Amino acid sequence: MKFFQTIIQFIMVTTHKYSLDESHGIMHSFDTLHNAHKIYSEELKNFPEMETHEKIIYAAAAVHDMCDKKYMNELEGIKQIDTLLENNMSELEISVVHDIVEKMSYSKVKTNGFPEMGKYQSAYNVVREADLLGAYDFNRAIVYSLYNKNDDIDEAYEETCQIFLNRMLKHEEDGLLTFDYTKKDAIEKKNHSLQQMKQWKKILKIMK
Repeated sequence: MKFFQTIIQFIMVTTHKYSLDESHGIMHSFDTLHNAHKIYSEELKNFPEMETHEKIIYAAAAVHDMCDKKYMNELEGIKQIDTLLENNMSELEISVVHDIVEKMSYSKVKTNGFPEMGKYQSAYNVVREADLLGAYDFNRAIVYSLYNKNDDIDEAYEETCQIFLNRMLKHEEDGLLTFDYTKKDAIEKKNHSLQQMKQWKKILKIMK
């Protein structure tokens, strides 16, 4: 079976097994994968060391949420990712993917800062920032709130607005974006999310 097909099936099985909602399911995996590809393609000229890390970047981007502690035991999830990769990647590559997905979460970076990844630092940042770009989707954030925090749409909207104002809209200010491409794309995505926020406000007012 082709490697990528194996990864897709793993994501689908894991999503079902641990009841990952739409905000962290296969569509988010695909979005993060495509964001990683765009960042890699745009920044390779500035970080040529990434050329031999492309497989690591794409694998980590695709499976990064398949060990999310919001849905499962994180160590168990990472162990399952290691097992998934063992027939298609070297021990070193698996170790790097392991480190990336284990150390890339927003909360860990905010608490501990960036980990020391040596020559894989740029690969780590590609995957981490690809995930951050996906966080600008206001609809995705509302979906997460509805499934996991509050199924009242008005309260979910207010909560999501606060999260965006206190977190997502401060990514660059907090030093979380390191690539020129990511900083530029984040501006466009931030503006789009603000438009989504306004549209939701109008819809909720009309539908009361």
